[in-house]
Amino acid sequence: MHAIIKILQGGDRRSIGKVDEIVDQVLESPPLFEELINGLFADDPVIRMRTADAVEKITREKPDLLLPHKKKLIRLAGDTKQQEVRWHMAQILPRLILKSDDRMTIVEIFFAYLNDKSKIVVTFALQALADFAAEDKKLRPRVIRVLEDLNETGSPAIKSRGKKLLGRLKKQ
Repeated sequence: MHAIIKILQGGDRRSIGKVDEIVDQVLESPPLFEELINGLFADDPVIRMRTADAVEKITREKPDLLLPHKKKLIRLAGDTKQQEVRWHMAQILPRLILKSDDRMTIVEIFFAYLNDKSKIVVTFALQALADFAAEDKKLRPRVIRVLEDLNETGSPAIKSRGKKLLGRLKKQ
C-alpha cells in the first residue's frame, strides 16, 4: 500500500481524516494521483470513502487527471454499492470529456443511483443528470420527468434541489 493511501487509514466513515493533506500533496505532485485512484479499490471502506473525497476535491482544479482512468472510474461507478463512493462518482464523472457511448453509460448509472437509500447519492445523481441534460436535448425530457416525479415524492432536500434543477432545465 502506497504511503498516501496509508495516511487515509483509520477511524470511521464519519470523518474525512487527513483528506485535505492528501489533496495538497497530489496537487503539488500530480503523479501521485495514480496511487490515489488505486485507493478507490481498497478493501477498506474508510480508505475508499476518503480516496473518493480526495479525488473529487483534486479534480475540481485538475479534471484532466481523470482522463487516463475513465474506463476504470465508469466501471467503479456502476459496481460500487458504497454510498460515499457513489455520491463522489456523481460529482467526478461529469468532469470527464466523454464520447456518446460513455456518456449514456454514465447517465444510466446515475438513473440507477436515484433508487439509492442515501438521499445524498440521489441528490448528487440528480445534479449530474441535470448537468448532462442541459447539454443534451434528447435527454432533457426524461430528466425533467424524473425531477417532476421526485418533486412530488422526494425528501425535502431532494425536492429543494429538484425545484432548482427543474427551473433551470425548463428555461432552456
